[in-house]
Amino acid sequence: MSTAAIPQGMPQYEDKPRFDVEKVRADFPILDREVNGHRMVYLDSGNTSQKPRQVLEVMQAHLERHNGNVSRSVHTVGTEATEAYEGARAKVAGFINAPSVDEVVFTKNATESINLVAYSFSERADDPRFRIGPGDEIVISEMEHHSNIVPWQLLCERTGATLRWFSITDQGRLQLDTLDELVNERTKIVSYALVSNTLGTINPTSAITARAREVGALVMLDASQAAPHIPVDVQDLNVDFIAFTGHKMCGPTGVGVLWGRYELLSAMPPFLGGGSMIETVSMGGSTFAAPPARFEAGTPPIVEVVGLGAAVDYLTGIGMEAIAWHEKELTAYALDALLAVPGLRIFGPETPVGRGGTLSFALDGVHPHDVGQVLDSLGVEVRVGHHCARPVCARYGVPAMTRASFYLYTTTEEVDALVRGLDQVRKIFG
Repeated sequence: MSTAAIPQGMPQYEDKPRFDVEKVRADFPILDREVNGHRMVYLDSGNTSQKPRQVLEVMQAHLERHNGNVSRSVHTVGTEATEAYEGARAKVAGFINAPSVDEVVFTKNATESINLVAYSFSERADDPRFRIGPGDEIVISEMEHHSNIVPWQLLCERTGATLRWFSITDQGRLQLDTLDELVNERTKIVSYALVSNTLGTINPTSAITARAREVGALVMLDASQAAPHIPVDVQDLNVDFIAFTGHKMCGPTGVGVLWGRYELLSAMPPFLGGGSMIETVSMGGSTFAAPPARFEAGTPPIVEVVGLGAAVDYLTGIGMEAIAWHEKELTAYALDALLAVPGLRIFGPETPVGRGGTLSFALDGVHPHDVGQVLDSLGVEVRVGHHCARPVCARYGVPAMTRASFYLYTTTEEVDALVRGLDQVRKIFG
């Protein structure tokens, strides 16, 4: 890509962090396959990313040689499993610069992580920061994934609290001119996406966090679309909780992460009851383990956690700064290419400044499902629908969108294949 294609406002320097995209692609076995007689062009990484051999091999080796339950046995295999599981926790803590490994809780996905935090709020909570009832408010945004809307709606139904939200501008940014009115002394928590799964917007944090601190509210970030793509430093973000999921960052499905400040986690009640989350149990009652064990009841997703640790190793080895720069250049290229397609409307920012490599769009007169089917016939894999973000579709007055989402293994040639495919869609549907 020539520097002329990079919009003004992107940093220009000679020593950009780089990696060999073709060498990276060779690590992903699935990228060699064909779909409908065409070499597959996978542009659905925002839905789930593909997995490199380095992750698949670690998971296979664990199941073949170290398959035991964790935190239960003193025998060799059980000890090896526990060491691998806790070793992955340390890797994740390092990946997000958590002050302590004990602040990293493994869940089954980001949805469970958000629900865990929402469940901690109640009218009878011992800690006043988690006590909520009529007159209290929760603030989210209009661009949230359903997993960061529904848990808060349910909490409001249980407690009588009120849900409020940031609106979205026509350009796909958060409407922040109402910040001081929206986040106020009644606000208990502000929870929003660091990166939108539909618009690609990278949302600001410092102003929102500063306002939340002024009024004593907690702040949670859904980092599901951030952690795979850009450096995420929880100490620099200065928030209270973040949630993300393994399967979008080269790891397996079935594992997610909740990071929280330890003193907050210590004040939160258990989410699920059972084995491994207890301190003592008698027929008359139970006491509970300290975090993170308090929130990891039962046998956890052991090999999935080990796989997530391997994914962290893989991404760290390439470098998150290099991945972020690759996607920024790729997004600039794709925006230029897609905006030249007649009748195409992009939802969200139209420059790569403050946005990630997720591009949702519509073609005039063609339903997204038809767009997706034609593209799939050409081997181009995109997602169509409301992307678990129906309020975004409602905001822009469309029933659904087509979404192309990029990752470290995406190339400009694949963007070109997408554009050629859209030309075919236009020919078919006029």
